[in-house]
Amino acid sequence: MVVSLGWGLLFLLGVLEVWHAVVLLTLHGMAGVLWAPGSQLLIHDIVGQEHLQSAVRLNATSRTLGILMGPAVGGGLMLLASPAIGLLVNVVIYVPLLWWLWKAPHGGPRHVPQGVTARAGGLAEIVAISREISGNRTILSMILLAGASSFFVGNAFQAQMPEYAHDLGTENADFSYSVLLAANAAGAVAGGLILESKGLLPARPNTAIFLTILWCFVIAGFAAATSYPLALALMFVAGFLNLAFSAMTQTLVQLHAPAHVRGRLIGLYNMSFHGSRAFSGLTVGVLGSLIGIHWSLALSALALLALSIALLAFSMRVDGA
Repeated sequence: MVVSLGWGLLFLLGVLEVWHAVVLLTLHGMAGVLWAPGSQLLIHDIVGQEHLQSAVRLNATSRTLGILMGPAVGGGLMLLASPAIGLLVNVVIYVPLLWWLWKAPHGGPRHVPQGVTARAGGLAEIVAISREISGNRTILSMILLAGASSFFVGNAFQAQMPEYAHDLGTENADFSYSVLLAANAAGAVAGGLILESKGLLPARPNTAIFLTILWCFVIAGFAAATSYPLALALMFVAGFLNLAFSAMTQTLVQLHAPAHVRGRLIGLYNMSFHGSRAFSGLTVGVLGSLIGIHWSLALSALALLALSIALLAFSMRVDGA
């Protein structure tokens, strides 16, 4: 809320500088990584074991859907009002949720599982947890897959969407890039519905890897597309696949995590998934400034494809052992 307020005020006053953007984006990224593990842990306290899998999927779906829909909704607000007003509206949207969380009868010391004690954090804790899960192929592969997808591609290409819309030859690039983002979000909605449909796309490691591989092909196809309708269709499919595999990786980690380290494993997953997105700005953004955004996105997707295939081979080899 504070970051959105800062953006809005800087736009209104017309004094925005590059260093302002760096500070605000850094704070925004830190807030997202810090709040995600806590919000995911709360579902165990709210729904109990009986509805855990469905709740984990819904939580993962809503989280990923928010990430995908946010730029589309924000683009619409900016078109209808202005960047400053749109950002201030974003602050107001958070108020009811903040009030509910303040009063919610969930979480707190009375809900800590038996046997769970506080432990020192830091890099030593990350190493210790990594060693503890080294024998759990499901958790390990899903954390690696989530981190790799964020490292190589993530959502960095969304910031470049105006340039993609321009290169696709559309007459109104401002409107066209918002439609591309909306198509990505619409695909995510469809992915969430299918994920929650009975008997469809059960949460399995190999399924998540296959979905990631398909996502790589679609992202590379979008990078090479020269037709705006084709690009729209590919964005829809990309949103569908991104929601499906990212929600599935989170679901598998939460379901297979031992209770005494669940919180730390969720924190490790979020560090991998959300924290690695900082580097997608290098693979997609910085590289794009050198060789062009189309080539950088395509090469990043192909690099992720190669790593996903390696993870799939590792998973199948272990399963057959």
